[in-house]
Amino acid sequence: MQAAPGNAVFANATRASSAPPSTLTVRPPSFTGALRALEELLMRGGQRTARRNAWTAVLEDRRRAKDRREAQHVLEAVAAPGPQAT
Repeated sequence: MQAAPGNAVFANATRASSAPPSTLTVRPPSFTGALRALEELLMRGGQRTARRNAWTAVLEDRRRAKDRREAQHVLEAVAAPGPQAT
């Protein structure tokens, strides 16, 4: 069985277990990997801001829903015949 080209770790693993590995090939990070690392580094503060903004939006939605329920209760009380406490 032949090892894939450029994969020294696999090639050494297929040799006899008594022979120590001669050299290990270390690949430099790919361009895509480097871009992902850079993006992660730059977006840390942005992610924090995005989470904060999302949580603020959730709280605002909850407040609006509460206001809608209260308004609905008042409208139902006004529309119902007879005296009712609001």
